[in-house]
Amino acid sequence: MIYENIKKHCEEKKITITELERAVGLSNNAIGKWRTCAPSVENAKKVADYLGTTVDELILDKSK
Repeated sequence: MIYENIKKHCEEKKITITELERAVGLSNNAIGKWRTCAPSVENAKKVADYLGTTVDELILDKSK
């Protein structure tokens, strides 16, 4: 769920996930790995801050 929410935010901001990873100091494909494993709270916070949202918003299932 977190990956899909990040992808949506990136599309809204017209940036790629790779650009986001570089901007927040994550390794290449780090966010892609979040499809199957949870990120650290620190990394999730970096991404949320950059995207102008909260960690809660990134992890919530909005389809319900």
